[in-house]
Amino acid sequence: MKKVSIIAFVVLSTVIWAQNTEIKGTPEAKNSGDKALLVKSDAAELEAKKKAAAEEKAKLPKPYDPKADAQADINKLVAQAKKEGKNIMIQAGGNWCIWCLRFNQYVQTTPELKNIVDKNYLYYHLNYSPENKNEKIFAEYGNPGDKFGYPVFIVLDKNGKMIHVQQSDVLEQGKGYSLEKVKEFFNQWAPKKIIN
Repeated sequence: MKKVSIIAFVVLSTVIWAQNTEIKGTPEAKNSGDKALLVKSDAAELEAKKKAAAEEKAKLPKPYDPKADAQADINKLVAQAKKEGKNIMIQAGGNWCIWCLRFNQYVQTTPELKNIVDKNYLYYHLNYSPENKNEKIFAEYGNPGDKFGYPVFIVLDKNGKMIHVQQSDVLEQGKGYSLEKVKEFFNQWAPKKIIN
């Protein structure tokens, strides 16, 4: 009986040892080490992307003014729009928002888009930031940033009536914006010219 117990113990120990040795060589065991490397790699990649975005953001113009009296500015634009027969394009966002800054830069440096905007719109950058959330104005337009994120575009007719709200992600392409989609958006909401 003792002999059988000793043999059983030795066999069982050998089986357990063999399984443990095998487990260390299995893809699952290797993957757990790989997963740790992937997590470290992902963290490093994320950090590199954050750094690149911060560098890009630092180079881009900052069109949003947290100190501006947005309501007074928009009132002046409405008066000017009536005289010029243009609509008002409000780009809501902030200098903290890389996509807001990218859109502004894209429009300003793409002659075809800048021409459409200058011809048809008075353009305004409505600030949303911790310093000034412009809550009253955003509430007046239905708080579109809460629904769509930033930037978000609010189009007013020449009388200051809101005629459209546009989320920006549908205009994106890769790390920027689609020329055709942005052009179509600007052209669609430009004031309609009356032809006699």
